[in-house]
Amino acid sequence: MPTKNQKKGREAARRVAEETFSTVPHTFVFQRGQIGRNVGQLVLDMRRVMEPFTARSLKVRKKNVLKDFVAVAGPLGITHFSIFTKTENSINMRLARLPKGPTLYFHVAKYALIKDVISSLKRHRMHEQQFSHHPLLVLNNFGIEGMHIKLMATMFQNMFPSINVHKLNLNSIKRCVLLNYDPVSQEVEFRHYSLKVVPVGMSRGVKKLMQEKFPNMSKLEDISELLMKGVNLSESEAEQDGDHNITELPQVYSGRGNMASQQSAVRLTEIGPRMTLQLVKIVEGMGEGKVLYHSFVSKTEEELQEILKRKEARLKEKEERKRKQEQNIALKKEKRDQNKKRSLEGIKRKRPQEGQVSDDEVEDPGIPEDQAPAEESEDEAEYYRQAVGEEPDQDMFPSAKRKRGPGKSPIPFKKRKLSPGKGPPHNKKSFKSPDRGSKDGRKRFGDRKPLEGRNRFRKSDGGKKFGQKGGKGSRFAGQKKRDAGKKFGGQKSFKGRAVMKRQKGAGGKKDLKHKKEKN
Repeated sequence: MPTKNQKKGREAARRVAEETFSTVPHTFVFQRGQIGRNVGQLVLDMRRVMEPFTARSLKVRKKNVLKDFVAVAGPLGITHFSIFTKTENSINMRLARLPKGPTLYFHVAKYALIKDVISSLKRHRMHEQQFSHHPLLVLNNFGIEGMHIKLMATMFQNMFPSINVHKLNLNSIKRCVLLNYDPVSQEVEFRHYSLKVVPVGMSRGVKKLMQEKFPNMSKLEDISELLMKGVNLSESEAEQDGDHNITELPQVYSGRGNMASQQSAVRLTEIGPRMTLQLVKIVEGMGEGKVLYHSFVSKTEEELQEILKRKEARLKEKEERKRKQEQNIALKKEKRDQNKKRSLEGIKRKRPQEGQVSDDEVEDPGIPEDQAPAEESEDEAEYYRQAVGEEPDQDMFPSAKRKRGPGKSPIPFKKRKLSPGKGPPHNKKSFKSPDRGSKDGRKRFGDRKPLEGRNRFRKSDGGKKFGQKGGKGSRFAGQKKRDAGKKFGGQKSFKGRAVMKRQKGAGGKKDLKHKKEKN
């Protein structure tokens, strides 16, 4: 369980780390277009060099453009782009400073991957802890006069975090990036090294004792043989150090024997990648703008002035087109507003001509005191419209207001004219009224006298069947009475189940009466 002081220390360290992380430069390393497998591996190796202040797993799609990377660079604190491209003849690398440039174009003359460099070494030193801190940048031969040389050196310096010599912790320096400029060939050599510090001024046997792997002393009689003679040790275990790499350590460095104020040797082991770069040109903006330097094309002052004039003319044309577009947009908006205003005025003038009072002038009479609000009738009318899809009749829901469609005229509905033989809807007889069946001399269903015997199940003699033209009992023009049950070629006509049951029951009762009469 951490104590209060430990918690405070961790919180302070986290806050300092966040502040430090936000102030150091960050770099995106990616490719544009088809580059092939080897150049793609070179991109991944360059991301390895720029760790931890880079996007190691940055995903790039074919449809992504440079504006997409610029858009996300601001929120993420990205300060530099390293872009690799490949053509039929060469491999190129661009270094760009965000957000407004400049942009340096390099031609990659030669390169070697990390796996190629490691495979050529007998022993290499590369582990994950080395990439937890940024590398130390070393520039050589960049003091030559020339605007493009100074600009190139400044670009490389700003890509890596700056260090404070008085506050620097030596244990955070595990790697080194070396950039060497050759003024004769005008090429830049890029190298990436792993850094190791070992003590000096002692025999090989003592160095072996201080290493992690203890030597095999089974064949020795005394330890003095190991310290004095250094037997059973290969020559490759003791590297030759000299004045070029021996220094006095100001701090205690990680490793056995590396004490402060003691002599130690700094050894570099190349871990790759390796590149030979040649500067092609420098552009003022982010991928576009004025060309500040070109190694292959040289122009006179008059040509430069003419280029500037053409550029200014293009900018003026662009501003003029933009101004005209804004004016056209404003005119179209004004015309649209005028057309809308005229349309509304025409609608207002048309309503009084048709005799229709506008909705604003109509007063709401309100609901009479002795009449309840017709909410239920309106709900029923709305349900009828949704279920049937038509407007209900006026007499179906008297208290419901009739809805008007969105495209229909505001003229009120006309009253429906009734035929002369029918009375008004309110004069209709109710179903339970006693005189409902006596209208026009017709008998009600309940006034008929029940039939007795066989007559109960017979049809009336006076009625005609469908299609009867001949005699009284004929059917379909001259068929015999016994064929009345057949239809179109002798097929029996279909009867419902209820009719079949009634006939079956009637036949059973008839047979029972015949038996009783015989008895």
